[in-house]
Amino acid sequence: MAGWLLGCSLGVAASPAPLNVVTTIGMLGDVTENIGGRCVDVVSLMGPGIDPHTYQARASDVPTLNNADLILYSGYSLEGKLASVLERFKQRRPTLAVSERAIAPDRLIRVNDAYGTDPHLWMDVELWGALVPTIAEAIKAQRPECADTIAANAETYRMRLSALDDWITRSIKTIPEQQRILVTAHDAFNYYGRAYGIDVEGIQGISTETETGIADIRAMANVVAERQVPAMFVESTISPRTIRSVIEAARQKGQTIEVGGELYSDAMGETGRFEGTYIGMLYANTQRIVTALGGRPAPLPNELADLMPQDTAMGAHDVN
Repeated sequence: MAGWLLGCSLGVAASPAPLNVVTTIGMLGDVTENIGGRCVDVVSLMGPGIDPHTYQARASDVPTLNNADLILYSGYSLEGKLASVLERFKQRRPTLAVSERAIAPDRLIRVNDAYGTDPHLWMDVELWGALVPTIAEAIKAQRPECADTIAANAETYRMRLSALDDWITRSIKTIPEQQRILVTAHDAFNYYGRAYGIDVEGIQGISTETETGIADIRAMANVVAERQVPAMFVESTISPRTIRSVIEAARQKGQTIEVGGELYSDAMGETGRFEGTYIGMLYANTQRIVTALGGRPAPLPNELADLMPQDTAMGAHDVN
């Protein structure tokens, strides 16, 4: 991940010890690293392939949290089984539910289940970008010496998020309208669908703890057959079993569907790879969605070209 982080600006009179920040999900950790640069040392409890809906605190998490100067979590019940642990740490360490602090209630998607609010806010890049000032202020409160550096990094990162947001919008619009439907294992992409104009269908509900029944499989098979959906997608944190069941049920109705690839929903890709960053995660998802559903990804904006591996960047620029 470090290869794509924004550098810490020079000119600080004395380098303070990095602020020890612990985040729950990798998407928060990556934003924090980009904002704080060398002024922070970030550890994320949930790495690649980890489902936050079902995550339970491990024994090793306690010393990690005890050593934190700042604890950041998203909130809105995303870290459900970890919530009681985080509540206890609020009494000892600065602990912040960043999404709950940063995002206006009227921007949220309400759901009729135990969650009440869809917590997958990072799927809308503009919405997730609203966390940047809140995280910047939380770091500056404990590292005022880094204020100028943090402000500069935050501005650069928000510019890149804006470019990514625009690129996703332009890319999704190239998908034929009839095929502009994203079918995944669970409802993690509702914010993505709302932001970028693509219908979203999840076989499971918001949480991966919900059960998928035969009726759910049949209902989804009817949807994809009616819409003539060419591809469905598996997720990096969820078994592909339900997706394959829908594909088989749709084939019985005469609709051939391919697996369009693996999407990153509740966790980023492998650490050290471009997909292991927040920007890389959304870039990879959009490339796979657009290509599998019959569109052509838009040319990559210059603001993002220097973040990705050279062969990937060249391929993105070559798309007309």
